[in-house]
Amino acid sequence: MESQVRGGTRWKRFAVVMVPSVAAAACVGVGLAQGALAASFSVSGQEFKVTADHLHGDGFAQYGGIDTTYTSTDGDKKTQRPVAISSFDSAEITKMCQSVKTEIPLIGKTIYLRLDAGPDAEHKVKATNLYIDVAQLDADAEFKNIDIGVAVQDKTRGPEVKDKKTVLPGGFAQQAESADLYKVKQTAWATTAGTFKLSGLKMRLGTDPKMECY
Repeated sequence: MESQVRGGTRWKRFAVVMVPSVAAAACVGVGLAQGALAASFSVSGQEFKVTADHLHGDGFAQYGGIDTTYTSTDGDKKTQRPVAISSFDSAEITKMCQSVKTEIPLIGKTIYLRLDAGPDAEHKVKATNLYIDVAQLDADAEFKNIDIGVAVQDKTRGPEVKDKKTVLPGGFAQQAESADLYKVKQTAWATTAGTFKLSGLKMRLGTDPKMECY
């Protein structure tokens, strides 16, 4: 499915995962809170921040990839950067926070958008076929039956490679039956999911820098 370009942001589908856009936050956020939606989201030329107390994922795979950001409305200008693509067949997240900082030059202000969800063990964030283009990750990690140094084409766990054209040359990867990440703190460029459900969703928009997750 060919993605669309709107205002410098490339959309594959009009939906949200991890951090909502200012325009779509209310309507899509409510949808995500009430049920599972397919989602694909990136902020044009920007990283967004994510924290979580605990992420448990089944069917984990990670491999090197290239994230592409389109920086013009007609889609002919792009920036590419290396990322680590983390993928899960399914994932549950407790106490998730997502935030994005956006400069608004026309009014000379910086706007912060923050999303909190999955407040406790009985109300977790749940996702299937989850992919995250990670720039930086800090966490305590525990893996079950991990294989390190697997070639991308030989991996047997985790969802399929989402776009073979974006895989870094060499095809290095790692995979595990399951992964548990605690005290997660990361920055990412893009996230996609087959379905994504946000329980206990809270969204805030403002100008206070303390609204960022970290």
